[in-house]
Amino acid sequence: MNPILIWTVVILAGLGLVLALVLFFIAERFKVEEDPRIEQIEKTLPGANCGGCGYAGCHAFADSAVKASDLSAHFCPVGGNDVMKKVSAILGYAMVEKAPQIAVVRCNGTCAVRPRINDYDGAESCRVKAALYSGDTGCAFGCLGCGDCVRACEFGALSMDPATGLPVVDQEKCVACGKCVKACPKTLIELRAKGPRGMREFVSCRNTDKGPAAKKACANACIGCGICVKTCTHDAITLENNLAYIDFAKCKLCRECEAMCPTGAIHGVNFPKPLDKAGIKERIAKRNAQAVADKKEVNNE
Repeated sequence: MNPILIWTVVILAGLGLVLALVLFFIAERFKVEEDPRIEQIEKTLPGANCGGCGYAGCHAFADSAVKASDLSAHFCPVGGNDVMKKVSAILGYAMVEKAPQIAVVRCNGTCAVRPRINDYDGAESCRVKAALYSGDTGCAFGCLGCGDCVRACEFGALSMDPATGLPVVDQEKCVACGKCVKACPKTLIELRAKGPRGMREFVSCRNTDKGPAAKKACANACIGCGICVKTCTHDAITLENNLAYIDFAKCKLCRECEAMCPTGAIHGVNFPKPLDKAGIKERIAKRNAQAVADKKEVNNE
């Protein structure tokens, strides 16, 4: 064999060995010991890496949880309270349960009530569409219908209803990761408390135009009349910029606001019985009459 070739192989092998040893000693010198609890927590997590917890992925969540003094700022929406109990046990922290949440679409501008005034012929993307103009209808606040939220959902919990042109949330699949919230350029999707037995009330509208303009653009729009605010006895509803909002932490699910809303902008979901508008209105009328009578009695005294 050629001596030059032999020496070349020997030199390269020796050089490789030296470099390997150098890299080994450098790695040993500068290696960072990782807390074994990080791996434990990461194995406990669902592994969705959806970012719904606010971190880049499950490993980043686990690393942050181990370094935190408590878990008040940490919650895995996919795993929910069951997973967080296991994480708390690993870290020895107290577990504070959180109410399950779900995504709700705050737009009820269906094709039937929100007339189309032009045709869009561009990229099928809500974000692109929103950057170009206000939309196909007279409502500049409503759903653009291109399905960015559907594509953003990694759990198959969203779909577009061809009849209404609006996204529909599958409550059995939604994990409240929040990706659809970020994907909607009109901020129409909100994470709200799932509610007892899935029951919840919310204003399905984001239109802040004044009443006549909002009504003209969409028959189902909130017109900012304030009837719901006056009706609610739990201070759960506020009116700001011509738009009502229901605080799910204060709402008692009495459905009185839903019954009194003149445009049907307030939606009740998963209630066992149909809304009895007549019965609720009669109850409110009696209550108001009693309040007037009580006030007169106090004044007479």
